[in-house]
Amino acid sequence: MASAAELRPAEDRDAVMSAIPQNFDPASLGEQLRSAHTVTRPLMLDLIDKACRRFPSLGQSERTARLMRLIGAEAWVDATLALVELELPLWQVRRIAYDEGEWYCALSRERELPDWLDSSVEGRHSDLALALLSAFAEAQALTAEVTRPSVPSVRQPVSPLYEPVNCDHFG
Repeated sequence: MASAAELRPAEDRDAVMSAIPQNFDPASLGEQLRSAHTVTRPLMLDLIDKACRRFPSLGQSERTARLMRLIGAEAWVDATLALVELELPLWQVRRIAYDEGEWYCALSRERELPDWLDSSVEGRHSDLALALLSAFAEAQALTAEVTRPSVPSVRQPVSPLYEPVNCDHFG
């Protein structure tokens, strides 16, 4: 099955192959999703290029192949849910609601908590897949801001010439 990079023209393939998206701009991506009327293959591949870190991972070949099959079949809601599963394994769909012509979708890391305790992200749009993608992009922006090292940080050793001094005067 073809990957996202293989479906793009040759000059655009290098952007997909980087492990960390260099051109991820949550504000412009959110605006792009809000202004779209429906999901298209170029829009979905552009979103993968801009916002996805795990997609090109070699260890995820079965999941990425499934996602590419869903994109090929234009099953946009299923493709978006597969993308959430691939890219945000700790996040789950908390709520999908339709009200007055718009879909409201919430993703959460703690779905079992009451609403008032949960810090979910929400997306909304007249198209269900775009509402889910908006919530996905918002969650990706949050996880990009909170990047943590894979190992704990260690305090640097103090110089042997360093001596703590008490500056308080209690006299």
